[in-house]
Amino acid sequence: MFESKAGVFLIAGLLFFAIAFLAMGLVPWTIYMDEKELTVHELAADGILHEFVDLAERFPDRFRQYFPDGPTTEALAQALTLGRQVYVAEACWHCHSQQVRPVSNEEDRWGPVSHAREYQNVLQRPVLFGTRRVGPDLAREAARRSNGWHMAHFYKPTAVVPTSVMPEYPWFFDEEGYPNERGFAIITYVQWLGSWLDKYPYYYDEGPGEPHNADNEIAAAPAPPRNGDSDG
Repeated sequence: MFESKAGVFLIAGLLFFAIAFLAMGLVPWTIYMDEKELTVHELAADGILHEFVDLAERFPDRFRQYFPDGPTTEALAQALTLGRQVYVAEACWHCHSQQVRPVSNEEDRWGPVSHAREYQNVLQRPVLFGTRRVGPDLAREAARRSNGWHMAHFYKPTAVVPTSVMPEYPWFFDEEGYPNERGFAIITYVQWLGSWLDKYPYYYDEGPGEPHNADNEIAAAPAPPRNGDSDG
């Protein structure tokens, strides 16, 4: 076997495959194998999303049809769980990624590079890195846009983004055009993505405050206070 080029290439290929498996698979697994994986209730207990409370205040009657006790920790956990299920079932992951990579200036476009600790929870099992980016990365979507924007975008994407190729999702709404349980859940889930950051990043002059400064790689605005947080 070693007397021919084909044999050498075969052995070299197997060797490099083994090295790649160790470096990219086994080593990272041994590093994080003892890390605690957060449950959805533990994630919700970190604080009620401002956007979840906004949905409850904006549509009180319909919100309580699906979350009778209002925007509680239990209700948030329920919405996040269902929202992820809807996200997967509707194949949102096929056109949207959830990973900011350390290449091609992605940090300028989507926000801080993703870190392994962000995926150490049940809502990232399996991880939804996505297959391509027909639409933008959503790993830092939290609070970049209002609930109203997301409602309009799910109902008729071209109403807010004329060039959008995203399909319409009228089944997220009732006969009168208000969000149903699936609608509340998917909006909550999308607004949760990236909410764990100390600051919510804004890009392309989309956020409040001063215009984007080209000298800064990231223009960030403070995260909206969560329910129960004090401004003092």
